Amino acid sequence: MQIGNIELGERPVFLAPMEDVTDIGFRLLCKRFGAAMVYTEFVSAEALVRDVKSTVQKLTISDEERPVGIQIYGRDVDAMVEAAKIVEQAGPDLIDLNFGCPVKKVAGKGAGAGMLQNVPKMLEITQKVVDAVRLPVTVKTRLGWNHEQLIITTLAEQLQQCGIRALTIHGRTRSQMYTGQADWTLIGEVKHNANIHIPIVGNGDIKSLDDADRAFDTYGVDAVMIGRATFGCPWIFSRRELTLDEKIDVLEEQLRINIERCDTAEMRASKKSAELCGILHTRRHLAASPVFKGIPNFRETRIQMLRAEKKDDLLAILERCRELLR
Repeated sequence: MQIGNIELGERPVFLAPMEDVTDIGFRLLCKRFGAAMVYTEFVSAEALVRDVKSTVQKLTISDEERPVGIQIYGRDVDAMVEAAKIVEQAGPDLIDLNFGCPVKKVAGKGAGAGMLQNVPKMLEITQKVVDAVRLPVTVKTRLGWNHEQLIITTLAEQLQQCGIRALTIHGRTRSQMYTGQADWTLIGEVKHNANIHIPIVGNGDIKSLDDADRAFDTYGVDAVMIGRATFGCPWIFSRRELTLDEKIDVLEEQLRINIERCDTAEMRASKKSAELCGILHTRRHLAASPVFKGIPNFRETRIQMLRAEKKDDLLAILERCRELLR
């Protein structure tokens, strides 16, 4: 499979872009375990244009994680075009347009999945971004705003006509948010539409590589994207089953990587703690990791993880978990 000139191999599995989840440390681990493509956290176009530091920092990528995409969202045509130009300078392999985020603070303001209620503007943004940059442009969206407006089959053709190089479809409507079950039948219809010649990536309820294999076999998609099931589980992309000790070792390594990544000149100048910054990037993954499901009364341990502010304290909690699970 290819997106533009990016060769991704047969039946590739991608890491979905997720806010406060897909920071560089986590992306590097997912890449190590076999993710064919990783994406940054999604980035606000308007914040990029305003040069908001916390947003600009999300554009930091590493050659070790390539191929890597940067995803932007917004509702203003000019801001999206300008943001795409800024993103191009950061040097990703592609730029992805987020027309699928369902959360109120995004979709409720007309961005993300909110664009499903304003298709003409969605297409205008897509066309103008494609025309403004040299990198491949892709789109991620949903089946429609609700079950009375399942527009994806028509929308896919319209987006393709704008010049996008691939389309990722989450098998839910915006009104579903993340509830219910993802419906892959329409994703399959788009893939098998004779008028569609760009790669189609399926997303939604993929919790393992076995699920991904079934999606490839059943719906014929070109690639599969995994989102929430990756939380605290970067090894989900590996065909090899890791031992308990190996999994906890990986989580401890994620903590160390994130602390190292936060130890920058800018961070030191601001007098902010790289240690706390790295912990904040990591502990959501730790609290959500399936590794700890066998621990009795894990709720209390989870609270301790979420409150820890020192590396040694968090490592000590992880080591106690290791002993409890043996």
